[in-house]
Amino acid sequence: MASADDHDARPVTDEIHDNSWSVNLETDAYADAPDRAVRDGISAIKHTTTGNHVNLVTHGELGHPSSFLYDALAEYDGRSIDWEYIDQCGCGGHVTRVHVE
Repeated sequence: MASADDHDARPVTDEIHDNSWSVNLETDAYADAPDRAVRDGISAIKHTTTGNHVNLVTHGELGHPSSFLYDALAEYDGRSIDWEYIDQCGCGGHVTRVHVE
């Protein structure tokens, strides 16, 4: 069920990124919303041009991205992607780099 925050949520990006970039999925809006992190992470991938990568920086409260993000990436049916876990940030968040092929 969508929350009021979902209806008022701004997209993580509205431009196509023809470079490698990072998307901040660490704000409080994501702290208890893994579905939102997945949705916005997929949106970021769709807004990244082939041959580049996007770093999905997820909130530490969600835990390691393997617990909520990797299955969704495996089911992604857009362009070919490959991902790797980079590291846990000093603030507790996690960085997953998604290469768009």
